[in-house]
Amino acid sequence: MPEILDGNRVRDEIKAELKPRISTLTAKGRPPGLAVVLVGSNPASEIYVRNKVKTCEDLGIHSETLRPPESVTTGELLATIDALNARDDLDGILVQLPLPPQVDSKRVLLAVAPAKDVDGFHPCNVGNLVAALPGPRPCTPAGIMELLKRYRIPVAGKRAVVVGRSDIVGKPAALLLLHEHATVTICHSKTADLAGVCREGEILVAALGRPAMITADFIRPGAVVIDVGTTRVTDRALAARVFRNAADKLASFDKRGFALMGDVDPVDVIEKASAYTPVPGGVGPLTIAMLMANTVAAAERRAGLC
Repeated sequence: MPEILDGNRVRDEIKAELKPRISTLTAKGRPPGLAVVLVGSNPASEIYVRNKVKTCEDLGIHSETLRPPESVTTGELLATIDALNARDDLDGILVQLPLPPQVDSKRVLLAVAPAKDVDGFHPCNVGNLVAALPGPRPCTPAGIMELLKRYRIPVAGKRAVVVGRSDIVGKPAALLLLHEHATVTICHSKTADLAGVCREGEILVAALGRPAMITADFIRPGAVVIDVGTTRVTDRALAARVFRNAADKLASFDKRGFALMGDVDPVDVIEKASAYTPVPGGVGPLTIAMLMANTVAAAERRAGLC
C-alpha cells in the first residue's frame, strides 16, 4: 500500500510551531494582524474565510473580515485596500477571489502592499519567487513543499511533472520544485501526449481542476502523487464510475448529495503510487496553514525579528 501524505498532520505541526512565534510578537507589543476582504456571498468563499478566521482565533492572530457589497466598484475596493495598507496593526491583507465581474481584479490585487501580500500574488513577490529571494510564497504550492519536506520525500534530482499552469498553483509549484533541484515539466491543455509526459514524473502534481482526470495511464509506477484539485461532484453516475460503485462511497454521496473529488482517480492512485495525498485531507489543510505562516513571517519582518 502507498504512503498516505496526511495534510492534517502537517497542518497541526505547522500551527504548533507558529504558536511560540506569535507569543513572542504579542509580548513585543501586539499579535500578528490579518485582514480578509470578502465581497458578496459566494458559498465556497464563505466557508474558506470562516476557516481562516477560526484558525486565526486558534493561534491568537488578530483577524478582521471586511464585507463590501456585491455591487462594489473597483474604485471603492481600491480605497479599502489603501486604508488597510496604511494600518500599522495589520501585517497581512488577503482579497478573497473571485471578485464580481465589474471589479478589475488585477488592479485590486496590485494595490495590496507587497509587504502585506500574504497570498504571494503581487508581481514583486512573484519576482522574489522567481529569483529565489525571501518573501511570501503562494500558500498552496508552499504547502506542497512542506508536505514533501516533512515526509522526507527527496526532490533534488527527481523528475517532477506539474499538470496545470495557473499563476496561483501550477507556475509557483513548478518554480519551488525547481529551486529544490528537481527537473520540472509543466503540462497543460495543449500538451501533446499528456499521459505519456505525466508518466515521466517521479513526482506528479495534479492542479487542473478536473475531477478524476488523472488515471492509471498518467501515473508512473512508484510515483509520488500530489493531488491539488478539490471538486464538489453532484453527478451520481460520475461518482459511481470513479468510486467503482463502492457501497460506502455511494451511501455517503446519497446522504450528502455530493462527493469531494480530486484531480486524480482515487482507486488508480492507490494501485500505482508509492505515496499520495488524499482528497479531502491532503493539500487542502495546508493552504490555510501556510497563510498563517506567511502572516506571522510578515509580522516578524515588520517587527525587525528576521
